[in-house]
Amino acid sequence: MTQLDFDGDSPAFGHSMLKYFAFDPNYVNLNHGSYGSLPLPVLAACNKLTLHVESNPDLFVKVEQTELITKTRARISKFIGAKMNEVVLVRNTSHGLNTIMRSFEWNAGDVIVTCNSTYDAMQGLARFLHDGPGHPEVSQFVIQWPTSHAVIIAGYRAHLQSIRRHRGQKVVAMIDSITSVPGALMPWQTLVQICKEMGVYSVIDGAHSIGQEMNINLGKADPDFWVSNCHKWLFAKRGCAVMFVAERNQHIVKSSFPTSKVYISPSDRKFPSESFIEQYNWNGTIDFVPPLSISAALDFREWLGGEKAINAYCHDMAMRGGAHLASIFGTRVLDETGEFTCNMVNVQIPLPPSIEPSDAIDDLFQQKMLRPTNRKIKVSASVFHHNGAWWARCSAQIWTELSDFEVLGSVLREVCNEVKREIQAVY
Repeated sequence: MTQLDFDGDSPAFGHSMLKYFAFDPNYVNLNHGSYGSLPLPVLAACNKLTLHVESNPDLFVKVEQTELITKTRARISKFIGAKMNEVVLVRNTSHGLNTIMRSFEWNAGDVIVTCNSTYDAMQGLARFLHDGPGHPEVSQFVIQWPTSHAVIIAGYRAHLQSIRRHRGQKVVAMIDSITSVPGALMPWQTLVQICKEMGVYSVIDGAHSIGQEMNINLGKADPDFWVSNCHKWLFAKRGCAVMFVAERNQHIVKSSFPTSKVYISPSDRKFPSESFIEQYNWNGTIDFVPPLSISAALDFREWLGGEKAINAYCHDMAMRGGAHLASIFGTRVLDETGEFTCNMVNVQIPLPPSIEPSDAIDDLFQQKMLRPTNRKIKVSASVFHHNGAWWARCSAQIWTELSDFEVLGSVLREVCNEVKREIQAVY
C-alpha cells in the first residue's frame, strides 16, 4: 500500500488505524515519541511533491520554494499561537537549539541552567559551550520523580535565586516543555515567567510538544526561544522542526546555520531582525519536502478529527495502558496523578535497581526487543533508569490498544529475565 485516499470519514482510533501506516505487521510500536511515524497519506503527498521538485529543480528552488515555505510558516505559526515573523523552519530540535545556544556571545561568569532530565544531546551542547570561549558555567537543577509541578516550580525558583549574579552577566535556562526520559509534561509556562522575573533567558526544548501538547500558545507563554519537532507527534516527514525566536531576541541569532548568502552584518542592519526570516528560507541545498510536509500532516490530523480528538484518545490510552502494564508487572507508574502525562506514560519494569545503567544495557534491550532470535514479534519502548529504578516510556498513538501493552509486558518480562541472566553471567 503506497497511497490512501482520506476524503471520506476516518475509521475509529485503534488497530483500524494501522492501515494508514507502513509498519511491519509483526512490529508493535510503543516508541512513536522517539522518531515519529509517517502516515501513508502524508507519505503520498511527500512523494507527489518530490516528483514535482525533480521535474524541474531550477523552477522549484528559484521560483516556487520560498512561496511554499512562507505558506507553511503561516499555517504552523497559527497552530502554535505565534507571530509569523518569529517562526522559521529548521531540520530538527537539536539543530534549532544549537543554532540558538551557539549564537550567544559567552563571557566569563555567564551561566547555562540545565536539568538532570535535559535531553542528553543538549547536556552535551551545554558541556561543549562550557569548553569553548568564555567558559560559561553549567548549573544543573535536579528533579527526582515522583514529584509535582508545584514542587518543581518552587525548586526552580530557588535554584535560579541561588545563582550569584553580577552586572553584564547572561543566565540562559534550557527548559524542557516535555522531558524525553521520563516522558513528562513540565510546567514550562510558569518556569518561563520565573525566568522573566529574574532576568534569565528561556530556551524551550519543545521536541515532544507540537502534536502532543494541547493549546500551545507562544504569544501568551512568551518564551525567549522555543523549538519543536514536527516529525514526532505532528506526523510530518523526518526531519523538520519549527523554531520560534521572539522578535526582541532576533539580534542574538545573527546567522542561520549554515550561514545564508543573505546574511547582513549587525552593523549594517537597518533594524536588528533584518534578514532573519530570509536566512532560513535558503541556506543551502536541502530536501525541501520534509518541512513542506507539515501542511499534509495538518490536513491528515484535521481529517482524523483534530487535535482535541487525537490527544483525548492518546492521553486516555496512555493512562489506561500504563496502569494495565503496571498491573501486569506488579509495579507502578511514575506519574500516578496524571499531572505529568500527555501521551507518554512511564511504567516501572521488573529489572533490579542494582543493575547500573550503561550503553551496554541499552544495547542489550534494543537488540532483544527489536532483533529477537526466539520470537516473531518485535516491540519498541524506551527503557531508562531513574531514581533507583528501571522504567519503560510508552508512547500511545492513534493506533494503540490495550493489547499492545500486554504484548510489551510479555516481551519486556522475557527481556528483563534475559538481561539479568547475562549480567549475572558476567559478574
